[in-house]
Amino acid sequence: MDRRTRLSLIVVTAAVLLIAALGTVLILTPHSLPETVEPQREPPGYALPVAPPLAAATPAGAGTQHLTDPEWVASVARETGIPERALAAYGGVALWKAGEMPSCGLGWTTLAGIGAIESDHGRHGGSSIGADGTVSPPIFGVSLSGDATAHIPDTDDGAIDGDAEFDRAVGPMQFIPQAWRNWHVDAGADGVEDPQNIHDAVMAAANYLCRASGDMAAPDGWRAGVGAYNHSPVYVQSVANAANAYAEAAP
Repeated sequence: MDRRTRLSLIVVTAAVLLIAALGTVLILTPHSLPETVEPQREPPGYALPVAPPLAAATPAGAGTQHLTDPEWVASVARETGIPERALAAYGGVALWKAGEMPSCGLGWTTLAGIGAIESDHGRHGGSSIGADGTVSPPIFGVSLSGDATAHIPDTDDGAIDGDAEFDRAVGPMQFIPQAWRNWHVDAGADGVEDPQNIHDAVMAAANYLCRASGDMAAPDGWRAGVGAYNHSPVYVQSVANAANAYAEAAP
């Protein structure tokens, strides 16, 4: 069994356990997940420290997606199976947060782990990330009607999630409308704050994580941040497994 096949088994197993533990979950079922080296011992329940992405010598634009070196993005994408546009979002946001809030210590692999579990990096249901970072077709979670899900009546008149009766999680990082209103941001620098845009969604997730935990580099702080994103211990472990798999697979 090769390295990429072993990684696929690790993360798919984590996703299956997560779904079994939560029943009908708020997140989307992963579809085609990353690959890595199989761990030989009990996996840690947090993301191990990871080197920061290589920064671009001269960013090609204003958005966070331009902060990472294109060769770094291409190389890591080949080894991890993360789409380049998604990886540019994770890496760029990690670099931005490192400059804006270095005490948070948020690594790109944590963002990638969440993106993998939430939407397979924007590929759930046949979606893909466009040149501007927006996923097409848009990604919507299940209706949060209380039927084997949380019960969250509509809070946005369907403006964000297309559902005027109940809320739904939206976009590649699966924000519910209420959370998006608190964390909306235009990280892609296109003049639009859009939860269906991977750059905006990943930056919103990073801001949320660093607000929930002031130290994402420490094991307890990491668990507090990711646990605030989704309270399930199985979810936290699944994100840790994916993050560490990416760290090991990256060159």
